[in-house]
Amino acid sequence: MKLMKALPLIVLLSLVSTVSWSKPLEIEITKGIDTALPIAIVPFGWDSPTVLPLDVASVVTSDLQRTGLYEAIDDSDFLSTPTAIDDVEFRDWRLLDASNLVIGNITEESAGYVIEFYVFDVFKGKKLTGYALRANKQNLRNAAHQISDIVYETLTGQKGAFATRIAYISVSEKAGKKRYSLQVSDADGYNPQSLVNSPEPLLSPSWSPDGTQIAYVSYEQRRPRIYVQQVATGKREVISSFPGLNSAPVWSPNGKKLALVLSKDGNPDIYVMDMASKELSRLTTSAAIETEPTWSPNGRTIAFTSDRGGNPQIYRISVEGGRSERLTFEGKYNARPRFSPNGEFLAMVHVGNNSNGAYRIAVLDMDIGTLRVLTEGQLDESPSFSPNGSMIIYATEQQGRGVLAAVSTDGRVHQRLSIDDGDTREPVWSPFKN
Repeated sequence: MKLMKALPLIVLLSLVSTVSWSKPLEIEITKGIDTALPIAIVPFGWDSPTVLPLDVASVVTSDLQRTGLYEAIDDSDFLSTPTAIDDVEFRDWRLLDASNLVIGNITEESAGYVIEFYVFDVFKGKKLTGYALRANKQNLRNAAHQISDIVYETLTGQKGAFATRIAYISVSEKAGKKRYSLQVSDADGYNPQSLVNSPEPLLSPSWSPDGTQIAYVSYEQRRPRIYVQQVATGKREVISSFPGLNSAPVWSPNGKKLALVLSKDGNPDIYVMDMASKELSRLTTSAAIETEPTWSPNGRTIAFTSDRGGNPQIYRISVEGGRSERLTFEGKYNARPRFSPNGEFLAMVHVGNNSNGAYRIAVLDMDIGTLRVLTEGQLDESPSFSPNGSMIIYATEQQGRGVLAAVSTDGRVHQRLSIDDGDTREPVWSPFKN
């Protein structure tokens, strides 16, 4: 059978020698859906006498199960273990009520590995797709995530986001002294890397649209400054160090501008910086506190938090300036807005009128104006959409410790991500890799 060929995989970023490795996040599904489809993912074939450094099928299984949409059938129940398309007997999988089947085979070559895999519809007895990917030892795990992306898109029609990354702030304490770290990991919590370590607070990481840079706030000089750092090399520069507040940087969709909050002219207001010239334009001039900007996907408007009405609510303004429009009316507190990639939803931190002060993640439907609360925590904050819009990652608290969590945009699937020690805060999901 002829395989559809995928481009060779890009080697994972190698960071500068000062970057340290940290403990991986552990992901636990805390709530799935009752209608999860049974899927069979057969261990991939491997004929070499050497030991393969990664169980690729296991990574794919974990990825798909984390969506809450699929329930993997246990290997011990398999009636056969095909690794080639001609070995598939659909009868074996229908007896297990498998809706879909994934098989694969890995062969060794001088530059690394070739991974061939197929996806089948069991009940129709039909091959849905087949691919071949090349990988080496260093990016084999990333290759497994790319396989998960292809399987997911084949079965759902929606682009997968398993091969993306997340950035977050980790806070540890030793001998009464806190240590802050800006971490980047795979979307499943593996391969965590420390980009910045500091005894002073680090805040508000924001990915550039191409995923090569992160903007963030650092108090390393005992006052807030905004840095932009290259993820691959660790090279960074200060792009805002005005007197007063320098905070909440967020990239424009085209990567040419940065929205940020400055108080150099009085109250905190929203500004936009041209990244080429470093010139600033001021968008808001209210006597209130204006903060937490976020760009709409088309780059024409910016949503932000303001207390101009007496309590924090979300407003929107054109990037050309002018009159602001209030977006949220339900609840006594709405803040930290973030648009979904398609612009259909706006995620936020929400406190309802009758919620006993609990801070929860909610989404506003931008077309019809309805607001839906997705989480049930007491201190949920910092929402960030996955690049395919299917999940929202956020920070929450568990047993007095900061952890990360994720919820599907429809609220049906919940996950919790944590490390053994320390607090994790302010997560932000990366864009798709170019």
